[in-house]
Amino acid sequence: MLKNILLKLILISVLAILYLAPIIINFYDSFYYFFYKFNKNKIKVAFYNNCIKYGGIERVTSILLKYFSTKKNFIFYLITISGILDNEFSIPNNVERISLNGKKNKLYEIIDKKHIDILIYNFDSIKEIKNLNKINTTKVIFCTHSSIFYRIYSHIYRIENSIYQEYKNCKYVMALIPLENDYLFKKWGINSVLIENPSTFEYDLVEPSDLSQKNIIMIGRGDYSPKRFNLGILSFKEILLEIPDCKMYIISSPYKNLINSIHNLSLENNVKILGFQKNPEPYLKNASLHIFPSLSEAYPMVLGEVKIFGIPTILCGLDYLVLSKGGTVIIYDDDPNTIAKEAIKILKDDNYRKRLGEEARKSMEKYKNEYIIKKWIKLLVNVYNGIDKSSYSNLFNNYRKRITEKEADTILYNQLYLLKKRIPTLNNLTLEKLKSYNLV
Repeated sequence: MLKNILLKLILISVLAILYLAPIIINFYDSFYYFFYKFNKNKIKVAFYNNCIKYGGIERVTSILLKYFSTKKNFIFYLITISGILDNEFSIPNNVERISLNGKKNKLYEIIDKKHIDILIYNFDSIKEIKNLNKINTTKVIFCTHSSIFYRIYSHIYRIENSIYQEYKNCKYVMALIPLENDYLFKKWGINSVLIENPSTFEYDLVEPSDLSQKNIIMIGRGDYSPKRFNLGILSFKEILLEIPDCKMYIISSPYKNLINSIHNLSLENNVKILGFQKNPEPYLKNASLHIFPSLSEAYPMVLGEVKIFGIPTILCGLDYLVLSKGGTVIIYDDDPNTIAKEAIKILKDDNYRKRLGEEARKSMEKYKNEYIIKKWIKLLVNVYNGIDKSSYSNLFNNYRKRITEKEADTILYNQLYLLKKRIPTLNNLTLEKLKSYNLV
């Protein structure tokens, strides 16, 4: 009898803990924000960018400032190296814009003059990182916007392979790639947290594509060789042989390399370059497949956006991304025929295409902007409060499951295979050398 009562009490306790856990976690996540909400001292935060135009970093900054501008317990600044440019991304009126007009040394004067509490640093200059690490009055969050694979493919490691050595001296590093944040950075002694990028589109306001059209989309900077749009265009030539009514739409400025590739393959009737689009929604709503042949990425916003619209994506080896799972097909070679084969399979099989589309959209539900902004607020308040290194690296443990060493090894093995295929001089590179970033 007593044994049964004890078992029931244990069961009730377990159920109570399971029920209350989300409430407790939510309270903990919100604690610092609400504490400072009623604090008279506002937290002064400055984003430091090259400009507020062109790329993903700038677009992310613009989106974050839009949300942050409503937080009354903060004061936000945008510091840019360049002056004001035409057709910049918008920033709220209550965010002070400070232009250095090319005089980078003025940054320290601005930090001191405005009494900046936290600087969001969006560059990877080793010299500047060293200088910022010497500042005691302002806390700096160093954001990593490129993967180790970008540095390898760009041969940056041959010129300067000590940026990760310098990150070891940084108290607060922000990562975008689970492989780096969860495994490599920890192995290298770098103190980091991972926060996903926000999206241009609000998840709950998007009407997904019905995937009924045989339309393929590619989005990005078409003149930037690592994006490898030519690989997607070459694959489309093969796709047309099986699906003659298929169309490809490229959202990019009409760069010469794109025009020449299309002309040389006689694809003018089926491939359209749409130019830069401030609002690509009409094209996303009518697309059924996204081809993303990029060589390396960190957190590609376009991938998240097409997934919000429920569009399947073909990736070329990018299995280390936060968004690599859910509605994606990953191939591990650079053969246009392989891309074409997977594209034909998706476009011809309605059930398969719709299943991938549903998986793509569902996978983005946990990356809603409201969740990402909540993480940012928690980050800023904790950094302002002087969180210690060990607590900082564990700040978001409750938000997602970290990748295991076994999972990291699988990803690194896949990337090692691709590195050797793409860069013959790395043929003798081993898994252990890659893990230690010992490439020279």
